[in-house]
Amino acid sequence: MQLADLDMNKVYTYADYYKWKFEERVELIKGYIFKMSPAPNRLHQELVGKLHIKLGIHLHKNSCKVYVAPFDVRLPRKSKEDKDIITVLQPDLCVICDPSKLDTRGCIGAPDIVVEVLSPSNNKKELKNKHEAYEEAGVKEYWVVLPYEKTMLIYTLVDDKFSTSGLLASGDIVTSAVLPGFSLDLAELFESYETEQ
Repeated sequence: MQLADLDMNKVYTYADYYKWKFEERVELIKGYIFKMSPAPNRLHQELVGKLHIKLGIHLHKNSCKVYVAPFDVRLPRKSKEDKDIITVLQPDLCVICDPSKLDTRGCIGAPDIVVEVLSPSNNKKELKNKHEAYEEAGVKEYWVVLPYEKTMLIYTLVDDKFSTSGLLASGDIVTSAVLPGFSLDLAELFESYETEQ
Protein backbone atom coordinates (compact mmCIF):
# COMPACT_ATOMS: atom_id res chain seq x y z
CA MET A 1 0.00 0.00 0.00
CA GLN A 2 1.11 3.55 -0.76
CA LEU A 3 -0.02 6.86 0.68
CA ALA A 4 -1.66 7.70 -2.66
CA ASP A 5 -3.92 4.64 -2.20
CA LEU A 6 -5.56 6.12 0.90
CA ASP A 7 -8.70 8.25 0.94
CA MET A 8 -7.51 11.56 2.43
CA ASN A 9 -11.11 12.42 3.44
CA LYS A 10 -11.59 9.26 5.50
CA VAL A 11 -11.13 9.06 9.28
CA TYR A 12 -8.37 6.62 10.29
CA THR A 13 -7.23 5.22 13.63
CA TYR A 14 -3.90 4.28 15.16
CA ALA A 15 -4.70 0.65 14.26
CA ASP A 16 -4.59 1.73 10.58
CA TYR A 17 -1.59 4.01 11.06
CA TYR A 18 0.47 1.30 12.74
CA LYS A 19 0.09 -0.98 9.68
CA TRP A 20 1.23 1.62 7.14
CA LYS A 21 4.76 1.09 5.85
CA PHE A 22 5.11 3.76 3.16
CA GLU A 23 8.12 6.05 2.98
CA GLU A 24 6.26 9.30 3.60
CA ARG A 25 5.86 10.32 7.25
CA VAL A 26 2.34 11.23 8.30
CA GLU A 27 0.48 12.26 11.42
CA LEU A 28 -3.16 11.71 12.31
CA ILE A 29 -5.07 14.64 13.75
CA LYS A 30 -8.60 13.73 14.79
CA GLY A 31 -8.46 10.83 12.33
CA TYR A 32 -7.34 12.84 9.29
CA ILE A 33 -4.00 12.29 7.57
CA PHE A 34 -1.52 15.15 7.51
CA LYS A 35 1.61 14.61 5.44
CA MET A 36 4.73 15.67 7.25
CA SER A 37 7.15 17.83 5.33
CA PRO A 38 10.21 16.24 3.74
CA ALA A 39 13.27 15.89 5.95
CA PRO A 40 13.64 19.14 7.89
CA ASN A 41 16.38 21.51 6.81
CA ARG A 42 19.74 21.62 8.54
CA LEU A 43 18.94 24.72 10.60
CA HIS A 44 15.70 23.21 11.91
CA GLN A 45 17.65 20.15 13.01
CA GLU A 46 20.32 22.32 14.63
CA LEU A 47 17.69 24.03 16.81
CA VAL A 48 16.03 20.73 17.70
CA GLY A 49 19.45 19.34 18.63
CA LYS A 50 20.28 22.31 20.87
CA LEU A 51 16.92 22.05 22.64
CA HIS A 52 17.30 18.28 23.04
CA ILE A 53 20.74 18.69 24.64
CA LYS A 54 19.59 21.52 26.93
CA LEU A 55 16.53 19.55 28.11
CA GLY A 56 18.50 16.31 28.37
CA ILE A 57 21.16 17.88 30.59
CA HIS A 58 18.50 19.41 32.83
CA LEU A 59 16.63 16.09 33.09
CA HIS A 60 19.73 13.99 33.83
CA LYS A 61 18.89 11.80 36.86
CA ASN A 62 15.28 13.01 36.74
CA SER A 63 12.15 10.89 36.29
CA CYS A 64 11.17 13.03 33.29
CA LYS A 65 12.57 11.95 29.91
CA VAL A 66 12.97 13.88 26.64
CA TYR A 67 12.33 12.24 23.26
CA VAL A 68 13.11 13.52 19.76
CA ALA A 69 11.15 12.80 16.53
CA PRO A 70 10.36 10.44 15.03
CA PHE A 71 8.52 9.37 18.17
CA ASP A 72 4.80 8.57 18.14
CA VAL A 73 2.62 10.43 20.63
CA ARG A 74 -0.83 8.83 20.74
CA LEU A 75 -3.54 11.01 22.25
CA PRO A 76 -6.46 8.78 23.29
CA ARG A 77 -9.94 10.18 23.79
CA LYS A 78 -12.30 7.29 24.57
CA SER A 79 -9.88 4.47 25.29
CA LYS A 80 -6.26 3.46 24.82
CA GLU A 81 -7.23 0.78 22.29
CA ASP A 82 -5.49 1.25 18.92
CA LYS A 83 -8.86 1.17 17.14
CA ASP A 84 -10.11 4.13 19.21
CA ILE A 85 -7.09 6.44 18.90
CA ILE A 86 -7.50 8.98 16.11
CA THR A 87 -4.67 11.40 16.90
CA VAL A 88 -1.03 10.36 16.50
CA LEU A 89 1.57 13.13 16.34
CA GLN A 90 5.35 13.28 16.06
CA PRO A 91 6.43 16.49 17.79
CA ASP A 92 10.03 17.57 17.32
CA LEU A 93 10.59 17.04 21.05
CA CYS A 94 8.48 15.95 23.98
CA VAL A 95 9.06 15.61 27.70
CA ILE A 96 7.24 12.86 29.57
CA CYS A 97 7.35 12.72 33.36
CA ASP A 98 4.92 9.81 33.90
CA PRO A 99 6.68 6.53 32.97
CA SER A 100 3.33 4.73 32.77
CA LYS A 101 2.65 6.67 29.54
CA LEU A 102 5.64 5.08 27.80
CA ASP A 103 5.63 1.81 25.90
CA THR A 104 7.69 0.25 23.14
CA ARG A 105 5.79 2.23 20.47
CA GLY A 106 6.21 5.67 22.07
CA CYS A 107 3.91 7.65 24.33
CA ILE A 108 0.24 7.05 24.99
CA GLY A 109 -1.31 10.07 26.65
CA ALA A 110 -0.37 13.71 26.90
CA PRO A 111 3.31 14.55 27.27
CA ASP A 112 4.09 17.18 29.89
CA ILE A 113 5.85 19.37 27.32
CA VAL A 114 5.64 19.33 23.52
CA VAL A 115 8.11 21.33 21.41
CA GLU A 116 7.53 22.12 17.73
CA VAL A 117 10.18 23.95 15.71
CA LEU A 118 8.30 25.37 12.74
CA SER A 119 9.38 24.95 9.14
CA PRO A 120 8.26 27.10 6.20
CA SER A 121 6.13 24.13 5.07
CA ASN A 122 3.98 24.10 8.24
CA ASN A 123 0.51 25.29 7.29
CA LYS A 124 -1.99 27.22 9.40
CA LYS A 125 -4.57 24.39 9.40
CA GLU A 126 -1.99 21.91 10.69
CA LEU A 127 -0.84 24.34 13.41
CA LYS A 128 -4.41 25.13 14.51
CA ASN A 129 -5.32 21.44 14.65
CA LYS A 130 -2.19 20.51 16.62
CA HIS A 131 -2.78 23.36 19.06
CA GLU A 132 -6.35 22.09 19.65
CA ALA A 133 -5.23 18.45 19.93
CA TYR A 134 -2.53 19.23 22.49
CA GLU A 135 -4.88 21.44 24.48
CA GLU A 136 -7.70 18.86 24.49
CA ALA A 137 -5.27 16.09 25.50
CA GLY A 138 -3.98 18.07 28.48
CA VAL A 139 -0.40 18.84 27.43
CA LYS A 140 0.88 21.10 30.23
CA GLU A 141 3.20 23.20 28.05
CA TYR A 142 3.36 23.57 24.27
CA TRP A 143 6.46 25.37 23.00
CA VAL A 144 6.39 26.75 19.45
CA VAL A 145 9.75 27.90 18.09
CA LEU A 146 9.68 30.23 15.07
CA PRO A 147 13.25 29.99 13.80
CA TYR A 148 13.06 32.50 10.96
CA GLU A 149 11.74 35.15 13.34
CA LYS A 150 14.07 33.99 16.15
CA THR A 151 11.11 33.93 18.51
CA MET A 152 9.20 31.47 20.66
CA LEU A 153 5.73 31.10 22.16
CA ILE A 154 4.91 29.00 25.21
CA TYR A 155 1.33 27.90 25.75
CA THR A 156 0.63 26.82 29.33
CA LEU A 157 -2.46 24.82 30.25
CA VAL A 158 -4.59 26.77 32.73
CA ASP A 159 -8.08 25.46 33.59
CA ASP A 160 -8.00 23.14 30.53
CA LYS A 161 -7.20 26.03 28.13
CA PHE A 162 -3.89 27.21 26.73
CA SER A 163 -2.69 30.60 27.91
CA THR A 164 0.17 32.15 25.94
CA SER A 165 3.39 33.59 27.28
CA GLY A 166 3.37 36.30 24.68
CA LEU A 167 6.13 36.47 22.11
CA LEU A 168 9.58 35.64 23.50
CA ALA A 169 12.62 36.84 21.54
CA SER A 170 16.39 36.91 21.64
CA GLY A 171 17.42 38.34 25.00
CA ASP A 172 14.55 36.64 26.84
CA ILE A 173 15.12 33.76 29.24
CA VAL A 174 12.62 30.92 28.96
CA THR A 175 11.57 29.09 32.11
CA SER A 176 9.11 26.25 32.58
CA ALA A 177 6.43 25.67 35.20
CA VAL A 178 6.79 21.94 34.46
CA LEU A 179 10.58 21.85 34.94
CA PRO A 180 11.61 23.84 38.04
CA GLY A 181 15.10 25.28 37.67
CA PHE A 182 15.16 25.00 33.87
CA SER A 183 16.17 28.10 31.93
CA LEU A 184 16.91 28.70 28.26
CA ASP A 185 18.60 31.81 26.92
CA LEU A 186 17.02 32.51 23.54
CA ALA A 187 20.03 34.58 22.42
CA GLU A 188 22.14 31.45 22.95
CA LEU A 189 19.57 29.21 21.22
CA PHE A 190 19.45 31.39 18.11
CA GLU A 191 23.18 32.21 18.15
CA SER A 192 24.71 31.63 14.70
CA TYR A 193 21.27 30.87 13.28
CA GLU A 194 21.09 32.19 9.74
CA THR A 195 18.05 32.36 7.52
CA GLU A 196 18.17 29.55 4.98
CA GLN A 197 18.39 30.98 1.49
